[in-house]
Amino acid sequence: MANICEKAGYQTVKINHLGDWGTQFGKLISAYKRWGSEEIIKANPIPELFRLYVRFHEEEKANPALTEEGRSWFKRLEDGDEEAVRLWKWFRDVSLEEFQRIYRLLEIGFDEYTGESFYNDKMDAIARQLEEKGLLVTSDQAEVVMLEEEGLPPCLIRKSDGATTYATRDLAAGIYRYQTYRFAKALYVVGHEQSVHFKQVFKVLEKMGNPWAKDMVHVPFGLYLKDGKKMSTRKGRVILLEEVLEEAIRQALKNIEAKNPRLENKEEAAKMVGVGAVVFHDLKSHRMNNIEFSLEDMLNFEGETGPYVQYAFARACSVLRKSGEETFAFSGLKDGESWEIVKRLHAFPEKVLQAFNGYDPSVIAKYVLDLAKAFNKYYGAVRILETDEERPSRLALVKAITIVLEEGLRLLGIKAPEQM
Repeated sequence: MANICEKAGYQTVKINHLGDWGTQFGKLISAYKRWGSEEIIKANPIPELFRLYVRFHEEEKANPALTEEGRSWFKRLEDGDEEAVRLWKWFRDVSLEEFQRIYRLLEIGFDEYTGESFYNDKMDAIARQLEEKGLLVTSDQAEVVMLEEEGLPPCLIRKSDGATTYATRDLAAGIYRYQTYRFAKALYVVGHEQSVHFKQVFKVLEKMGNPWAKDMVHVPFGLYLKDGKKMSTRKGRVILLEEVLEEAIRQALKNIEAKNPRLENKEEAAKMVGVGAVVFHDLKSHRMNNIEFSLEDMLNFEGETGPYVQYAFARACSVLRKSGEETFAFSGLKDGESWEIVKRLHAFPEKVLQAFNGYDPSVIAKYVLDLAKAFNKYYGAVRILETDEERPSRLALVKAITIVLEEGLRLLGIKAPEQM
């Protein structure tokens, strides 16, 4: 979305709002104290922390006292308890280190990593403002903002034990971001299961007297499914992204070696194709659609996949290399196949705007897929390199295709190898 917003002319600030605060950390600390090993976490941080978290939830079913223990550890964390803070900081640091490796593999970066913990010292100010404006009420020993008139459930600000909530931190984050950036628009790209939460947060900010709250937008997306079921961290039913990317790169390298064993820089091309396959698979459907995980489908060189588009780009680059030309001049073409390509190229700016207005990268994914199909049809129907008066125009058209395919893929965060 940031690439698309920038293409539409906006300056962006990309914030990774880390989920680094909350009851889940109390549970993780409790699990570590009971079953954890410092050596194992140091050797293999994410899988081991994940294992501890899953075990806590399994044991919690038979031992409800664990729930209270997890809450107690989080309360100690909020109160600045030395041991709780030390363990939390360690878990956060080793996790972020692992995340950064995956971000580097995906070649994505953020301008900020201010997660939930950043707003911990801003919680009391939020509660005070709500109280001063007469919005805070007590319900079942907890503090809430009533949103009955707006057709929403009460927004929980403080739990009965005094602990803050996800909503409190998002209220603080919204105010901080506006004061810091004076944004024209704030896009919250978060799963659709948080839709009610964001309606509550934006409405509370509005009731607090912040007119800019209307410029905050929740951009929801669907679920990743495995065998038709929702992936779940608590139940241990997940697939780690790093493992998916590594397997995708391995499979891409195998495909490339089978199709083009003499290709130079095979490993670099395989990384582009493997990573691109995973990203394209995620973005080709409307963001609200659930996605069934299938590595086989992702890496198919035929059909509606990233490698199919990348292969069309590489094929077009190959045509230009074979031509021996370095400059291209378009003076008009009369055939229907060329006209079909020109129409699609002309539509690119409109598609970018459509993707921006709908916060929907799938518009770009579908567009580059359609352009790749049109080029492959053109490639099969027209003698592009034939020496005649229209050859320079045909080559100029192919050059235009490479420019637009490469840019379209870039907007999706995908690189395109010139040879595959």
